Parts: sequence; structure tokens; C-alpha cells
Amino acid sequence: MASPDRHLSLWETAKSELRITFSRNDYDTWISTIQAVGIVDGNILVLEAPTVLAEAWVNSNYGDVLRRQLTLVAGSNMDYRLSAATSANRDGQVAAPAPAPRSSVRTPSASPPPAIKATNTFENFIVGPENEMAHGAALAVAKEPGLFFNPLFIHGPTGLGKTHLMHAIAHSVYAANPGARIAYISSETFTNDFISALQSGSVAPFRRRYRELDLLLIDDIHFLAGKESTQDEFFHTFNELHNNHKQVVLTSDRPASEIAKLQERLVSRFQWGMVASIQAPGLETRIAILQKKAAARGLDLPSEIAEFIASRIARNVRNLEGAVTRIVGLTGMTRKPLELAQVEKLLHDILVEEASHTLTAEVIQRKVAEHYRIQMSDMTSKRRMQNIAFPRQVAMYLATQLTGMSLVSIGQAFGGRDHGTVIHARKTVTNQMEVDTNVRRTVEYLRAQLSTNR
Repeated sequence: MASPDRHLSLWETAKSELRITFSRNDYDTWISTIQAVGIVDGNILVLEAPTVLAEAWVNSNYGDVLRRQLTLVAGSNMDYRLSAATSANRDGQVAAPAPAPRSSVRTPSASPPPAIKATNTFENFIVGPENEMAHGAALAVAKEPGLFFNPLFIHGPTGLGKTHLMHAIAHSVYAANPGARIAYISSETFTNDFISALQSGSVAPFRRRYRELDLLLIDDIHFLAGKESTQDEFFHTFNELHNNHKQVVLTSDRPASEIAKLQERLVSRFQWGMVASIQAPGLETRIAILQKKAAARGLDLPSEIAEFIASRIARNVRNLEGAVTRIVGLTGMTRKPLELAQVEKLLHDILVEEASHTLTAEVIQRKVAEHYRIQMSDMTSKRRMQNIAFPRQVAMYLATQLTGMSLVSIGQAFGGRDHGTVIHARKTVTNQMEVDTNVRRTVEYLRAQLSTNR
């Protein structure tokens, strides 16, 4: 007869092994707080996570690792089932008030499907170190819209998957509740709708349309910058939705605090919930994206060609998709096996454009070193004097802003430092720019010089 505490001993043994498998930070953040609840059907360990984000993150990123470790510990095939504690919220405090119940008379046809791309789903999103936080937060929001991480603010350069995640959230919410009122728009659309409402005297219907939504997703919110009247209107729209526990999801090409001419009260509200960044994908992630996009189009992309394309197209996922589209067209016409020289010729204009926009860490290091009159070698050295450390941090900051390099790659280019050092450098420079006008002018000057010389 099985021990009534078998689930506890099984999980504790598995955790002791997982502690070795994961980094200390990952283990402490995601694994250590998970509790074993019981075992069902003899081979499914029921687990409980403290937050919805933890549930989504572990299921998305560590599922296979957990199954493998549980099977090894149990000595037979073992699966798990992880869900968030019913009272969990992102701060581990008392859960937020429940949203108003949805009307029971709403039928599946009550709301039209949102105008979003059919293929932009969670299943088709490639998760890598550069986007895993944004992906996990999006999963959590899709599961419990309006309860956690409200708003969800995702920022990062163009073409890296922010819109894909917004569409995926909309798909998931609509699939779970076809009666949900969902709007996916750009900030420009919101602005134009507001102007049209003012001109036609139909402000009241405009407000009802946006303030009675269950889920509002706005792309490129940074384009509200400088539009005072539209910002005022959106401020009240945001408050109405948030107060009624309706979900708001926003994307931007930069953090809210870096959007010039954006009202401070909006900056504050955009940071109320979860802020997640998306960085340019690393080589491995780009290869995975290419392979998945190709497979979805019925194309068997040779690994040699996938690696070639991924190594040459680093800035923009959309260019990777464009490359796949061209190759699919080529194979459809020729019906012959792909050759590397043929692909290089086919993608010549994309590769030239990528090369013309590629700014390396070395170029940035040299420019910053010249400006601060330090040695180029100081950029990769271990020296920590302030007159060397801060220019090095400025160079790291500019690398995060002006290149498609991942945080890990940037750290490697600066003497093998880890990505945490790069994050610290970016935060330090950002803070100094806010309080020191001279620092801000210097960084903006260097950014302009580097951008002009691309």
C-alpha cells in the first residue's frame, strides 16, 4: 500500500535533484516555492504554484525537465499537473477582488472574433532566453485576464514578437470565452478614432466602445507621445477598464519611462502591472524560428542553410519569415533540392540590408572609448575605476539599444561578463540619464553618432 505522504517525499527528492540541474536563481525563483498536493491515477503528481506566472512559466519552460526527473525518482513513468494556488497573486498578498461575473446570457456568437493573425498563437511562438519572461507573463494574462499583471506592458525593438504575443493572448481569451469583447488596435487607430469622435460629436459612443471591453490590446503605445488630448482620453479609458478588472495589454519599442512627452500619470499606470522586455533572439532561437516557420509551410530546411540565414539575419524576426517565404516560393517553382549558393543569391537584398544596419559591439566600444579617452582594452578588462567602469557601462547600454545582440552576447563581447552585468549597466546608465543632464547629452550624442555611421 502506497504511503499517504508519497507525494511529499517524491517531490522533495525531485527538488533536491532539480536544485543541481537549475541555476540557483532559477531554482529559487520557480521551483523552490512549488508545493506537492497529492498523486492522482497513480502516476500524476499534483503540484501547486504560488502565482499564475509561476504556473505558466514552469509549464512552458521546464515541463520536460520535471517529467524526466520525476520519472527517474519514481522509477517508472511519472507525469505532473501544475496549477496556481486559488488565492495567488503576483505579490503573494491577498488576491485582488474578483472581476464582475460575465453575463450568463451571452452566447458564443455575441462578440465577433478579434481582427488578428490566425497563425499568431502561443503554439507557434518560439521561446528563448530573450523573450521567456514576456511569454510567461502573456500566458498568465491569457489564462486569467484582468486578475494578474494588469496592465501587461511588453517592450522591445520592432519585429521581435510583441504583436505575436498580443495576438496569442487574444486568441486564447476568445477561445475560452467567445462572448468576450476584445479589441486589438494600434495607438494610431485609437488616436484617429478619438479625433473622428470629436469631429462628429460622437464621443459618448466612442467611450462606450472602448470602456466596455473585456480585453484591450494596443500596439505601439509610444506613438501617443506628445498627443496631450489623446493621452487624457486614454488615461480615463485605462482607469475605467482597470477599475473594472478588465485586461489591458500594451506594447512599445522602449520602456514607458523612456517615452518622451508621455504624461507621468500614464507612465506610472503602465508600470502598475507586469513590465516585460523582448530582446533580439540569439542564434539558437533564430534557427529554431526558421525551422518552425519552414515546417509550417511544408519545407524541410537543411540545417546548414538554416544556420547560414540565422547568422546573417539577426535584427528582425519578420525578415526571417520573409526569407522562408521566398525559399518556399523557390522550391515550389524549381522542385529541386536547396543549395546554399542559390539561397544566398535569392536573399541577397535582405542580407545586404541586414549587413548595412549591423552595428557591432566592437564599433560601439571603440566609439565610446575614443569619446571618454580610455583604452579600447579597458572595455573588456576587469578594471573597476569609475573613469573606466562607467564608460564601459555606457557602451553596454548603447549595445542593448542599437544592436540586435542578446544580453548574453553583449556580456561576452565585454570580457565574458554575464547578462546580469549588462542589465545592471543598462539600469545604471538609464538612471544617470534621468538625474544628470550632462550624462544624458553625452549618451544621446554617442547614440546619434553611431546611428549616423551605421
